[in-house]
Amino acid sequence: MPYFDSASSAPLHPVARQALLASLDEGWADPARLYREGRRARLLLDAAREAAAEAVGCRPDELVFTPSGTRAVHSGVAGALAGRRRTGRHLVVSAVEHSSVLHSAEAHEADGGSVTEVPVDRAGAVDPAGYAAALRSDTALACLQSANHEVGTEQPVGEVAEACRAAGVPLLVDAAQSLAWGPVPAGWSLLTASAHKWGGPAGVGLLAVRKGVRFAARGPVDERESGRAAGFENIPAVVAAAASLRAVRAEAEAEGERLRGLVELIRARVPELVPDAEVVGDPVRRLPHLVTFSCLYADGEALLHALDRAGFSVSSGSSCTSSTLTPSHVLRAMGVLSEGNVRVSLPPGTAAGDVDRFLEVLPGAVAGVREQLGAPAATAAAATAAAAGDAPPGSLLVDTTGRRCPIPVIELAKVIADVPVGGTVTVLSDDEAARLDIPAWCRMRGQEYVGERPADHGVAYVVRRVS
Repeated sequence: MPYFDSASSAPLHPVARQALLASLDEGWADPARLYREGRRARLLLDAAREAAAEAVGCRPDELVFTPSGTRAVHSGVAGALAGRRRTGRHLVVSAVEHSSVLHSAEAHEADGGSVTEVPVDRAGAVDPAGYAAALRSDTALACLQSANHEVGTEQPVGEVAEACRAAGVPLLVDAAQSLAWGPVPAGWSLLTASAHKWGGPAGVGLLAVRKGVRFAARGPVDERESGRAAGFENIPAVVAAAASLRAVRAEAEAEGERLRGLVELIRARVPELVPDAEVVGDPVRRLPHLVTFSCLYADGEALLHALDRAGFSVSSGSSCTSSTLTPSHVLRAMGVLSEGNVRVSLPPGTAAGDVDRFLEVLPGAVAGVREQLGAPAATAAAATAAAAGDAPPGSLLVDTTGRRCPIPVIELAKVIADVPVGGTVTVLSDDEAARLDIPAWCRMRGQEYVGERPADHGVAYVVRRVS
């Protein structure tokens, strides 16, 4: 069964497995002790730190191991903000950061700090000039991911780092998705990553803090990991993480080129095979193994289940796969279609034949979900004549309140042909995803999105028929 969700967690690399098993016998003792077993454990820990630091591009004494990538982010953000408290309490983040960064920003704001969220373009990238404009004299820290977890778009880290350097602001880079493929551009002050993203064991994160960066660890600390990650080190897991990072880096150039070709095939074929599908993310400045697309008139959760039954494990940022029923913050920030969203992230070693079979299966899976949802047939059953005051003459009103994505867009598509050219359809919806999906539908179908206005129950979205 092909596993196509390595962006969430990559399968354990063979080198990681070997290193983990070998170090279980050698790395069980306390590395802080002076007796033979402790010295042996310390040697393993130091060697792992040196290997990881080489891959990151920092000094070994600048890098500590944490219990997870999320913990590395939380510790890095909190420590840098505390260390620069005299400068100010302003934090800058991009709108598409990983949730661990955004949760840290929320905690900082709740504690009385201020946060500026820098917007992104439709490809998911920040504008370096726009990011630089968000920096202030009281900015204590800036955060920018190296590449997006959901759509794979690479960020202009080097340019933003230069702007931060000029402003005297340290830059924290979340490199969890990109570190396996190469070093982060120079100029960062703090860097975080997570081993399970590159085929290491779960439960190991990295936090690198450059010398000279003011940093004050928050919460109870002890003598381990420079006081930045309290608790007994999981030496076998740390050794496996460092060994696998070195291994994937050695394979990165050749394997990245091969996977990029497979992803290019998916990017090209999906719009040809699946009507009304939109591939999102930057087509050039992106990770080599990841591609994301959205399908009109499809429920994301149902589509993932259909693909799972066909033997493919994929992920989604669709609102329909979330208990909150709100779109992914990344897709929302990009302003792209969220319904029927599928993220494919290929692990190293993915066979070309598996990608070919995925492309064979996908059209039928999407068609089946659309059929179950009653997606567009030329019927106006869901429409009602516009009631007085609800919509202007020559228009239709479609009430989809209480119904979730992709129903509002499906009902819009059913009735658009029933109004004359120049007429409008007003869709009433209380689903947050409609704010993204209705404008996206208009863009994809060549119709005019007029705008939105408050309604008694939810929002009224107005679409004008152009053709």
